[in-house]
This record gives sequence, structure tokens and C-alpha cells, in this order.
Amino acid sequence: MSDLNHRARKILAAVVQEYLATGDAVGSRTITRRHGVDLSPATVRNVMSDLEEAGLLKQPHTSAGRVPTDLGLRFFVDSLLKVRSLSAKEREELEQRYALGSGDVDTALRDAGKILAELSAHTVVLLTPRPEANVLEHVEFVRLRDHQLLAVLVTKSGQVQNKIVAVRETIAPEELERINNYLNQVLGGLTLEDVALRIKEELQRERTQVQEMEKRALELSAQVMPQGGAEVIVSGQARLVETVAAASDPGELQKLKALFRALEEKQHLAELLESTAQAPGIRVFIGAETHIDELADFTVVATSYGQPGEGSDDDLRPLGTLGVIGPTRMNYSKVINLVDFTAQMVSGVIGRR
Repeated sequence: MSDLNHRARKILAAVVQEYLATGDAVGSRTITRRHGVDLSPATVRNVMSDLEEAGLLKQPHTSAGRVPTDLGLRFFVDSLLKVRSLSAKEREELEQRYALGSGDVDTALRDAGKILAELSAHTVVLLTPRPEANVLEHVEFVRLRDHQLLAVLVTKSGQVQNKIVAVRETIAPEELERINNYLNQVLGGLTLEDVALRIKEELQRERTQVQEMEKRALELSAQVMPQGGAEVIVSGQARLVETVAAASDPGELQKLKALFRALEEKQHLAELLESTAQAPGIRVFIGAETHIDELADFTVVATSYGQPGEGSDDDLRPLGTLGVIGPTRMNYSKVINLVDFTAQMVSGVIGRR
């Protein structure tokens, strides 16, 4: 597809831009009148016919204009789309909207998701930091009652998890302090995945090699380490409700119901977002590229957020992913800018910790 000549590229870009703006099939006269194409309508029709044969355009109805296919949108996003950088004023205004606190990351993610859903007018999905990539910063057991402790886990990404643990015997304050010191010395700085492995290895050593206090500490920590994968947070479902209410086409209604099912099940979404974290930059999945049947008529624009490195601004250790789900007919430039900026804001919260 990269061998399209200048004329074909210009006409394809015009068709896509017009379609994204109006949602209507685009005719040759519209191209010549509104997009500065200095060609006759007949010549434009011939080029559009060639683009249709190449699989980049399709004709929804006989004698109607053309609309881009998913392949045509893919070519537009990859080769023709010009994403304008945010101005200093726009960044300042967005920073004020995104006044995210420096507290725990889960709260920052939920707040960021609500703002992004509002600004983009689409549904937002976020993947919380992956346990295997998250680093344990501090663990502490606090006595609540004689046979009850509160475990507090703090990770480098800013996540704070609390869990109540029942114990058979009362633990004296001085022993509890030794337990906390020992665990932070042995487990601090490890990823949560490595923490689980270290606990298992230490407990499997012969009992004569492990002191009673250490054994008790490891057993307590084994009870409170997070289990399972990352959580998918969804914001802006109301945007879909509004779309469903306005939809009169039964086919569109079924597509939206299928999307609701995908949002409820979350597993496939988690896998899609997880794959995004493995590659740098903004990822745009159009239609079938998501490999999720329910999203075959939608676009996902996603990127990773994480722990900023000590080197360049591009040196980021990915922890999770955030993205927007919308119709394939979306304002790609606007959404890409918003997703990128939101990821920067969330990474900034993590970096301030």
C-alpha cells in the first residue's frame, strides 16, 4: 500500500476526513468542492474506484459515495494522519483538569479515567499495574487486637493495599517490630512476583535453618501478598448508554450490546491492554485488529504508563495500560493526543512517589 501515488493519497485522505466528520458516504463532488482537489469529479471517481479495488474504500450502496474500510483507516492512521502537538496553553489547561493527587495510583487511575472519558466522549479502559512488574517498597503489620493484625503493603507505583490477618497467638509489639524489619530487609525492592518466589524458597528451607521469628514473618507475608493479575477499570460506560438510546438501527444496537458484554467480561480486554504494555508508544487497534469479536466495529487507542526512568523522557518502565474505546469513526488526532497526555499525567503521579 505504500506505493500509492500522491493523487491517490490525497483523495483517500479527503474521503477519510470527510467520513470521520460526517459519517456519510463521500462522493467525488464533495471531494472537489471541500478538499481543494484540483481534478474533475470524473477523475476523482476513477481514483476512488482504484482505491476500492485496493481494499481501502468500499461503496455501501449502489450509486452512493464511498467510505473507508478498516484497511483504509489503517493506512490513514499510519501514513496520512498528522497529529498536531498540544500547544503550551492547551497543555496548561489539561494539567489543570488533570490535577491528580500524589496519593495511591488506583485513585489517580480512576480519576484520570473519568476525565479522559469526559474529554474524549468515549469509554475508557485502564489496566492497573501488573503484579509481576510492581516493586514492593514497604510492608508493615500493625496490631489491631490480640489475635488480629492489619497488613499494609506499599509498592513503588504508589499502590497501597490493606488486609486484615487473623493470628492464633498474640504477637508482642517488640516481636512485631522485628518481623517488620526482617521482611523489609528480605523482601523490599523485589517485584511482587519475586517476593512470592522468595517467600516460598525461604519456607522450604530446613526448619533448623530458619528461626521461629523469621518463619512466622514469612508465613504472615505469604497470607497478604496480592493474588491474581491486574485489574481492568472501565470509565465512561454512560457514553455507551447515550449511544444505545440514540441508536435506531437494530444492527448498531447489537454491536453496542456486544461491546457491553466485552466490558463486563474484561478478560479479553486485559489481554489486549497487556499486549500494549509490551510495545512503546501509542497503539491504535482498528476493528478486527483487536482480535476481540465484540470490538470488530470499534477502535481502541491505547498506550502504557509507568515508572519514569532516570535517563531520557522516553525511558519508561511500563506498569500498566490505559486506552479509549470508540467507534472506528472517531477523531483520531484528538483521541491520540488525549491518551498520550493522560498516560504522561499518570506516570507523573508514579514518578512523584
